[in-house]
Amino acid sequence: MVATTPGAPAVRTRKRADDGVVTVGRSRGGTIAANAIGVIFSLLMLFPVYWVLNTAFKPANEVLALTPTFVPEHPTFDNFKSAFHAPLFLQNMLNGLIVTLLAVAGALVVGFLASLAIARFNFYGRKAIILVVLGVQLVPLLALLIPLFLMLQSANLTNSLIGVSITYLVLILPYTVWTLRGFISGIPRELDEAALIDGCSRGQVFWRIILPLTGPGLVATSVYGFIQAWNEFIIINTLNSPAKQNLMAWLLQNQTTRGTAWGPLMAGAIITSIPVVIFFLIIQRNIATGLTAGAVKG
Repeated sequence: MVATTPGAPAVRTRKRADDGVVTVGRSRGGTIAANAIGVIFSLLMLFPVYWVLNTAFKPANEVLALTPTFVPEHPTFDNFKSAFHAPLFLQNMLNGLIVTLLAVAGALVVGFLASLAIARFNFYGRKAIILVVLGVQLVPLLALLIPLFLMLQSANLTNSLIGVSITYLVLILPYTVWTLRGFISGIPRELDEAALIDGCSRGQVFWRIILPLTGPGLVATSVYGFIQAWNEFIIINTLNSPAKQNLMAWLLQNQTTRGTAWGPLMAGAIITSIPVVIFFLIIQRNIATGLTAGAVKG
């Protein structure tokens, strides 16, 4: 919009909406360029996912053809049948679910109580604990394999789902404590004090105020923990035998010295991602709230 007066140069002004809000945007060319870059970036990110789907529905002769095809000429479900009937596939899927659910549930319980203590109580060494929680996440995972094996072996927990579950719990715990601390710190202390004045005990304050208000944070944290535990394969592949591993380790077994069965491998990768997608769809309504609940104060 341009305002002009006789004898004065033209002055460009910003457009004001009816509600009084000044809107400032890109030019038309800038908007088109930004959208084009976004579309290209999205296509590049989605292409590997599409290629996995494409390969999973191809017969073996099309998978190994010298000229790749972007659409299966003869779609088939044989690769999925081969994956389901492969040795230890269903057993490893069940193992992965058990280990992941145990690790996430344990990390949420222990991490929530630890973050509550850090956020709500002042005690000696509180800041040191926060620094330790941050510091342990900097340790490379591979550096922990030998100490973990020796510790689990001394406790007779090697080659067991319980031992791996405890290990995954410990790996998820630092992130859980640090994240939930921000959510709990965002809950005003005045709510605790008002409940105590009204006659509530410390336990009732926990169950009726802190826990419900931290619910979205627990949901958001569980998503990260579930993905991390479900996708991990180095520890379980090192500590456990093939009969007590998860699907990620099973996918690794498809790469043998005689070659790789790409069709069943891609079909197995799709099946492996289904539990994460289902878990995400179940709790997706609470994810947006949980991710922003602790953003104001922490």
